[in-house]
Amino acid sequence: MGWNNIIFKKENKIGFVTLNRPEVYNALNAALLGELEEVVEEVKKDPDIGVVIITGAGEKAFVSGADISEIPASNAILAWATSRDHQSILNQLERLGKPSIAAINGYCLGGGLELAMACTLRIASENAKLGLPELGLGFVPGFGGTQRLTRLVGRGKAFEMILTAKPIDAAEAF
Repeated sequence: MGWNNIIFKKENKIGFVTLNRPEVYNALNAALLGELEEVVEEVKKDPDIGVVIITGAGEKAFVSGADISEIPASNAILAWATSRDHQSILNQLERLGKPSIAAINGYCLGGGLELAMACTLRIASENAKLGLPELGLGFVPGFGGTQRLTRLVGRGKAFEMILTAKPIDAAEAF
């Protein structure tokens, strides 16, 4: 399949997924998320793929978050439906049935961290910055991040990260 926002290749039973919107720090828009859903389905069905590695194009970001230009302004019902649909894609990744690895380089914020948390494992470079800055924009993490973060780091640290909206570095995440 041809995708515009994802580069996908298979090699030695490994599926390599590169989120390819480096000009906007790989921000998650509807098109990229739709393509990710297709790739996850392809990986799930392909018996020749045993593991998938997801990373972001460029050196500055894994994923900088959701593309805020697509966030519905002042329409709570549409925002809720969009959030639910995007959360469903991450749920599919989380339940892939094969290991998935987030190879985190640079910024891993908002929806990017939520994507990484849906993976089985997360490996971060020393320059990684991880966080959920959504509250600073007036909303809460909407792709299942509040639940996944709490399971991964505990309730107290999850509250701190969500309520302060301050990113942490790779050493603190470790």
